[in-house]
Amino acid sequence: MASPLINPSPTLNASERVKALIHRLHANSLAQEAELNKPDGELSKLKALNEQGAAGDANAQGDFQQQFDDLMRDKMIALEQDKALFVYHICRTISATRVVEAGTSFGLSTIYLALAVGQNAVKLDPEQRKAAKVIATEYEPSKIALARQHWQEAGDEVEPWIELREGDLRQTLASDLPAEIDFVLFDIWTPMVLPTLRLLESNLKKGAVIVADNVTSAADGYEDYHNYIETHRNAYRTLVLPYSGGLELTVYDP
Repeated sequence: MASPLINPSPTLNASERVKALIHRLHANSLAQEAELNKPDGELSKLKALNEQGAAGDANAQGDFQQQFDDLMRDKMIALEQDKALFVYHICRTISATRVVEAGTSFGLSTIYLALAVGQNAVKLDPEQRKAAKVIATEYEPSKIALARQHWQEAGDEVEPWIELREGDLRQTLASDLPAEIDFVLFDIWTPMVLPTLRLLESNLKKGAVIVADNVTSAADGYEDYHNYIETHRNAYRTLVLPYSGGLELTVYDP
């Protein structure tokens, strides 16, 4: 069962307009999730096909992946509110101003990141402030349009601090990155996590924080990423936090 929504007022520094927006988006995401997970919902209808694929039926696996992708294309798949608030506070705590978000979807988690970056940037001199931003990535055009709409609705607290890179992130993140990245959020199709880390790695600041969502519930998809982290223990220290699905906190400390 999904967690009830939290009143963010005691913990989130944002206008009432922005708080109302994120409350609405979280509520919409929870409603979609509840519909998907009904006993007779769309996901349950795909279960048999997925089981056939897991048993070695390549055609069934291909059909499952296509139907699953089609089903999820217009779904928010938003970072849960408790995780989003945690990410916001981590970014505030480490004074992150150069952030990369792999997997923006409808832009909800990006709002939290941009709030943190904008509030941290106030402490910088005007020249440094120009470089403060959340580099967000998204592939789906329909999600891009809605994300931009949500950021525009959030206004000056959020929109100026976001740079959205549209398309395949293996290309959009291949160049023009900050010299030092403070924070990375992975909330994306799991096979893309390790390739993205490899793109960002040379630009990670010593002490950079990486957060990856659903590392327990999607453990199989994270296998390559975790193998890489395990074989590079000289550079990464990591801990799985007891949030729904597992939220992994990793510190880059070569």
